[in-house]
Amino acid sequence: MDLNRYRFHSRWDLPAAPDAVYRALEDVPGYPHWWREVREVRRTGETEGVLRFRSLLPYDLRVTARVRRQDPDARLIEAALGGDLVGTLVWRVGAVPGGARADFEQDVRVTSRMMRLLAVPGRPFFRANHALMMRSGRAGLARLLAAAKPV
Repeated sequence: MDLNRYRFHSRWDLPAAPDAVYRALEDVPGYPHWWREVREVRRTGETEGVLRFRSLLPYDLRVTARVRRQDPDARLIEAALGGDLVGTLVWRVGAVPGGARADFEQDVRVTSRMMRLLAVPGRPFFRANHALMMRSGRAGLARLLAAAKPV
């Protein structure tokens, strides 16, 4: 078992149109406005950027992201990650009764020196930290989408 590898899956059911959810997720520079743990997004190219995020634990992660596939018809976003986390992430958005479902998958290896040093004792905390961040992201996106709905 590689203690520096993490595979995450999160599912967000949202009372909004799937296309609206997809549009919010493809607008990565907008994440800090609704996802409090995403502290900064800086574009470095047409399909690349640097993100800085922090959840409950007192450390920042800096990740470069490069979009490998962005398909609005399939409501799919795939990105390659570098920096403190190296690997991939995928967003898939589909329709469900009452709204949309956004599935997030991430397969990464940690390169952050601190996280590597704390691989064994810190692993459960890192996983819990990620879960808290994802819960917060779902709540923030739900608020954003609710505010955008016509009255």
